[in-house]
Amino acid sequence: MQLWLFELLKGTGKLFLHPVFYYLIFLSGMLGVSRVKRERKNFHTRTFDAYFELRQLFPIGLLLGLVLTFVTIIAGLTLPFAAILLIAVFTLLWSLTTNIRFMSPVYTVGAAFFAITLIAEYEWTIPLFNDTFQSLEDKVYPAMVILLGLLLISEGILISKNAIKGTSPKLVKSKRGQLVGAHEVKRFWIVPIFLLIPGEALTLPFEWWPVFTIGAESYSLILVPFAIGLNQQIQGMLPRQSIQLQGRRVTTLGVMILILAVIGYWFPLLSIVVAALAIIGRELIFLMQRLKDDNLPFFFSKKNNGLMIIGIIPQSPADKMGLQVGELISKINGVTIKDEQVFYEALQKNRAHCKLEVLDINGEVRFVQRALYEGDHYELGILFVHNQKKFMNESVEEQVKG
Repeated sequence: MQLWLFELLKGTGKLFLHPVFYYLIFLSGMLGVSRVKRERKNFHTRTFDAYFELRQLFPIGLLLGLVLTFVTIIAGLTLPFAAILLIAVFTLLWSLTTNIRFMSPVYTVGAAFFAITLIAEYEWTIPLFNDTFQSLEDKVYPAMVILLGLLLISEGILISKNAIKGTSPKLVKSKRGQLVGAHEVKRFWIVPIFLLIPGEALTLPFEWWPVFTIGAESYSLILVPFAIGLNQQIQGMLPRQSIQLQGRRVTTLGVMILILAVIGYWFPLLSIVVAALAIIGRELIFLMQRLKDDNLPFFFSKKNNGLMIIGIIPQSPADKMGLQVGELISKINGVTIKDEQVFYEALQKNRAHCKLEVLDINGEVRFVQRALYEGDHYELGILFVHNQKKFMNESVEEQVKG
């Protein structure tokens, strides 16, 4: 027991030597800063602060990491250090594309899987790590694909449970040149998992353990930070609905890959097909979402029966009144709302109290009201799609100032 505890502590310490750990913290901070800049450019204010993405990096990922650690250790899933090294390399490489979705496990673990396959097949020499790659065996293939399936399920859960929080409103131009609204989510997560790697520290106590052995008789533990990235823009439907749909699809794909990967333990060559299916399946999910969204009319566009809410500033009066993204404000203080100018004029009629008539996402009318206090956001903390005339005037003003 003391030996296991020592290995757990030592393996945890190795996390802080892993470059991906610090790199993802840096990238998450940069995402927050760039989001705030874009929101201020579009709306002259921001929704969440610049540290929002950074705060999403760990909590749910840590929980999923604990679950996956339990599953992998109980199953005796072992990975060689060569696989862990290549996963880190491809994580760093794909991040250089600046397309965050390539940080999905299917692209990082998948690329590492095929790299190991080629290295083993053609007996390539890897400088400084040649001994590490020469010791690979066939059982490494199903082990990597099983890990890929588990991480893909985790990705689906993270998308469904966390990506729906704090989607960012933005302004885009339609094909006709009209200004419309959209929502964007760019998010990183870290899922740290304790993995067994061939070593000299631990001797596993049961004859059946590990199930997915790669031939070694002793093992050591290392805490590996796996990166998961998501980049999705939604313009044809409510952000929550679109993101949850994608999350369910990714989770379903992960379950299918995991089942096939376990079968691949007895047929190692099947693992190559399963890894390819994982990459193809994840690409199809992305393309299906993109095509469906492009073929739908813009959800956040000008409406004749009111002003549509594209964003809510946290802790603002609108947030405390329970207003939701996608709802229409049809009246304020008894005045019918057609555009932002009328909205602000009606709001000024009574600075101590406001009463809103709102059409929810189901088209049903509801009434919300609230007393207003000194220090409250003067626009209630609601973001709308600016009308085209206002946008053009602001652009001209910026050019004159420049």
